[in-house]
Amino acid sequence: MPLTKAEKQARVEWLQGELAAAKGILLASFDHLTVAQDFELRKQIRAAGGKYRVIKNTIAERAARGTPAEGVLRDLRGVHSIAYTRGDVVALAKTLRKYAKDNPALALKVGLVEGEVVAIDALAALPSREELLAKLLFLIQAPAQRLATAIGAVGRNTAVVLDQAVQQKKFAE
Repeated sequence: MPLTKAEKQARVEWLQGELAAAKGILLASFDHLTVAQDFELRKQIRAAGGKYRVIKNTIAERAARGTPAEGVLRDLRGVHSIAYTRGDVVALAKTLRKYAKDNPALALKVGLVEGEVVAIDALAALPSREELLAKLLFLIQAPAQRLATAIGAVGRNTAVVLDQAVQQKKFAE
């Protein structure tokens, strides 16, 4: 049974709200994806903190009006789906790329992260948030660690020189 105009408008408004609140939107197309494959994909996307929707092109285009996704979701042809998240976009991109490698029926198109168009493969190649935080912490900690080592070295070197002098009986009368 076809949707009424009011139902279509409600879907457009709902999707527009979802797209406006999303931190990242990833567009993909699929051909001959089985129900089991689709179920597995949705499960993996949920585990990555994202949502996945198969969308009609016209509804997607209307919902994207006035949002940063307008340029990406304009003039779509064929069957498309979107994965979006309010959380870690890199984790979602990694999940989609891994799934697309295992299942060639899913073809990754383009991503939109905080208003900027990006390639999904480039986004998935980035280190995770935890890795970036660990690297940043190391870079912040490194100068203090080097300073502590240098300060400790002065005392240690003095102690070594004094110990050698004592062993060679340089302080004896």
